[in-house]
Amino acid sequence: MGRYSPTELRDALGAGLLSFPVTHATADYAFDEDGYRAHLQHLDGFDVAGLFAAGGTGEFFSLTHDEVSRVLRATVEEVGDGTPVMGAAGYGTSQAVAMAQRAEADGADGILLLPPYLTELPGRGLYEHVARVCSATSLGVIVYHRANARYDADTVVRLAEEFPNLIGFKDGVCDIDLLATLNARLGDRLLYVGGLPTAETYALPYLELGVSTYSSAIFNFAPQWAVEFYQAVRNRDRDEVLARLRDFVVPYIAIRDRGAGYGVSIVKAGLTAAGRPAGPVRPPLADLTEPELAELTALVKTVI
Repeated sequence: MGRYSPTELRDALGAGLLSFPVTHATADYAFDEDGYRAHLQHLDGFDVAGLFAAGGTGEFFSLTHDEVSRVLRATVEEVGDGTPVMGAAGYGTSQAVAMAQRAEADGADGILLLPPYLTELPGRGLYEHVARVCSATSLGVIVYHRANARYDADTVVRLAEEFPNLIGFKDGVCDIDLLATLNARLGDRLLYVGGLPTAETYALPYLELGVSTYSSAIFNFAPQWAVEFYQAVRNRDRDEVLARLRDFVVPYIAIRDRGAGYGVSIVKAGLTAAGRPAGPVRPPLADLTEPELAELTALVKTVI
C-alpha cells in the first residue's frame, strides 16, 4: 500500500509541476545508478509535485523489467520521503499487471500505465487492459493517452466510475475534443496531465481545459526555469509565458524536431549542455549530432 490514498495522490500530483527524470547510462548503455542518484539529489532542491521513475523520458521502452525496478527503488530511496514517486507499467496486459504489482512492492506511490506494445487497440480492449491493472494494485493509476493507446470518452468515463484508483489521464495526443468532453463529464474526478513532448508549449491553453499540470522534461536540466515557467502558467501571466516560449522553447523545439525520437535525446543532451551529463540514450534512439549539441548548449546556457 502506498503512502497516499488514490484521492490523496491525485490531489498531491495536481498541486504542482511534474517531471520525468532521465535514466542515466554508462558508455555501454548499462544503468548508471550512482549518476542517477546524484541527479535526483540535485532535482530534490527544486519544487516539484511528483516524479515519474523510468517513464517515457526515462527510456522505459529500452529498459529491462529489472532495470525499471532498480530505477524505481533508487528514486523512492532518494526522494520518496517528500515527493510522490510514480512507477511505470506497460507492454501487454499480463506484463503490465506484473509490473504494477512489482512497482507497488518497490515502494511506488502510484502507477503510470504506458501504452501497450505495437498493435492497434479497440476501446473494449483498452478497457480490459486498464481494468485488470487497476484491479491488481491498490495504488492510484494514471493512463497515458498516446500512440496506440487512444482512449475514447466513454471508455475513460466507465473506467473512472468503476475503479476508484484510476486517478488520472495523461494526454500525449492533443485531442482537444476529448479533453473538453472528459472535463465536462468527469470534472475533477480525474487529474488531467499534459504529456505532449515539450509540454510547456501547450501548458497555458491546456489550463483552460482542466489540465492543471504537465510533465516537464526541461526540469531535468533547467529546473529553476521550469518551475518559474509553471508558475507563470498557473498565474495566467500570458506575457511571461509567451516571452519564455519565444526565447527558449521555440528554438529548443526547432532542434528537437530534426530527428525522430529527439524528444528524449534532447533532454539528455540538455544535461550535457548544463554540465551534468547523463550518458547516451539507448538504441534504438540516437543522440544529437555534435553540431546540434553545440547549438543546444548555447541555448541552454541562456536559461541556467
